[in-house]
Amino acid sequence: FYAPAYAAISKGFFEEEGIKVDLTLTAGADKVTAAVLSGDVEIGFCGSEATIYVYNSDEKDYLVNFARLTKRDGSFLVSRKKYDNFKLEDLKGKSVIGGRKGGMPEMTFEWGLKQNGIDPKKDLNIDTSVAFAAMEGAFLGGNADFVTLFEPNALQVEKQGKGYIVGYVGKWGGEVPYTAYNARKSYIEKNPEIIEKFTKAIDKGLKYVKETESSIIAKDIYSYFPELSLNDLTAIVERYKTNDAWADSSNITKEDFDHLQDIVISAGELDNKAPYDKLIYQGK
Repeated sequence: FYAPAYAAISKGFFEEEGIKVDLTLTAGADKVTAAVLSGDVEIGFCGSEATIYVYNSDEKDYLVNFARLTKRDGSFLVSRKKYDNFKLEDLKGKSVIGGRKGGMPEMTFEWGLKQNGIDPKKDLNIDTSVAFAAMEGAFLGGNADFVTLFEPNALQVEKQGKGYIVGYVGKWGGEVPYTAYNARKSYIEKNPEIIEKFTKAIDKGLKYVKETESSIIAKDIYSYFPELSLNDLTAIVERYKTNDAWADSSNITKEDFDHLQDIVISAGELDNKAPYDKLIYQGK
């Protein structure tokens, strides 16, 4: 899902801009934002909605988004049984492991249902009690008719013959700044050149994956995914590529940021929209 970022590192695009990246993997947007706010890291990468929550908490040195990487949700709907021509209406009366309540994957999924005339509360049963890391295991253990999974989990379920991908949540949710880079307001004000160079490297990564075959991209980033076979990684990259998951550029438009907030408001996790001009960096 984050292939453009790994490609930007492995192809030397950051080095071309005079930046050395020390990559730290932290699970969950809450932990990412905490690391940035505490000063443990200079730049964070997570869902844009997390920066809205920080801003609304009256944090004075709040987080500002400056470059997006993905423009759609990254999860796929996996069914226990095979459908020749799946429609969202087929979910009526069924059970779905949907992810954490208030999490962007779950909120995007519910948004897509509502846009297609399906009531997430009345027309089906969505289980939001299962932790993100446990969703695949719960489904394989026999729970629910459907589950929403990111890659590589969706492919692993398919390969075991335990499920079938029937749809892409990102398609139903529309375009948003789904995952983006952020930094403290004070850091951006003091280091506009670094932010500009970092953004250029990300744009190079986005351009590269758009123009390059999935098999070549997979080889470029394979060192980051040693647990996968090259064939599986190629299939996953191709799946995100064909589903138009990656942003066309790092630029975050007001329209897309508003749409993300519409999704969060619809889910009941936000009362009022946060200001675009404060949470999205406009350049120096």
